[in-house]
Amino acid sequence: MADQPERIPQHRHCRNCGKAFTGDGQFCSEECKSSAGAEAKKKIKKLFFVWIGIVAVTIVAVAMYYLIL
Repeated sequence: MADQPERIPQHRHCRNCGKAFTGDGQFCSEECKSSAGAEAKKKIKKLFFVWIGIVAVTIVAVAMYYLIL
């Protein structure tokens, strides 16, 4: 009879670094939690500027369309 493989204990993976850990929450440490928060803020800020750019280009395009008519 073949040996049964060793079972891995119940664990989670950190949403920031991917390291396996036991316990509650989504992050393995406070450092990962704070760095993930800072990175999320950067992404939101970048997305905000992209949306502002899209709105500005749309307004300019509509204004140019009505100026040509």
